[in-house]
Amino acid sequence: MKNKIITALAEFLKDKNGSHSLRELATAIFILALLISWVADQFFGKQIPEHMFYALTSLVAAGCFGYSIEKKTNVESKNEEE
Repeated sequence: MKNKIITALAEFLKDKNGSHSLRELATAIFILALLISWVADQFFGKQIPEHMFYALTSLVAAGCFGYSIEKKTNVESKNEEE
């Protein structure tokens, strides 16, 4: 069960080319931080400073935007052309 979760998480963090990407990992961490801050605010009354919330939100948006403009490249066809 543990291996399946780790494998699924590793697959989830791959980019369009099937490579592991730090951008996907960073975006996932920022989303997790936003969820934690929301839970802390809703259930425990602990508020995150407003500028930190906007910074985390903008980093998530930048990660999603970067993924949307990324073009899928076929590494094998590039090697064959050379």
